[in-house]
Amino acid sequence: MSEPPMWLSLGHGKAWHAVVKSKRETPVLASAVRAGFPSPAEDYIEGSLDLNRHLIRHPAATFIVRVEGESMTGAGIFPGDLLVVDRSVEPHDGHVVIAVVEGELTVKRLKGRAGAWRLVAEHPDFPPILMPSLDASGEGGGETSAIWGVVTNAVRNLMM
Repeated sequence: MSEPPMWLSLGHGKAWHAVVKSKRETPVLASAVRAGFPSPAEDYIEGSLDLNRHLIRHPAATFIVRVEGESMTGAGIFPGDLLVVDRSVEPHDGHVVIAVVEGELTVKRLKGRAGAWRLVAEHPDFPPILMPSLDASGEGGGETSAIWGVVTNAVRNLMM
């Protein structure tokens, strides 16, 4: 059963629409996969995994966004990756967040404390963005700056 659509206003007539469309359970092997020397495979399945349940804790407060740009490559976030963003998680120092800065979405690491937040890129070519008007919850700052949510997971296509 799918969740009802969720609209998130970005201001200036823009909006994101997030829908959990399917519930498909994928088989999970009972053994781990070694990244070093290969080991013999075991011929049984442990169970199944619903990726929606694994990646999305709060469906009504979650949206997915595709990454553009290279400002977060040092954090392992690359162009084309899909980020799972939970708006119900309170942002804290060190979280990777989605923020609205002057009407545009950006992904950065949140650093500092309430009243003195900075959005820090994980790439040396991008300077930090000061967001002094935000409180501990990421609220405040008006339409030009706000924390939209905390990035909880990243999904990457390895066949690009």
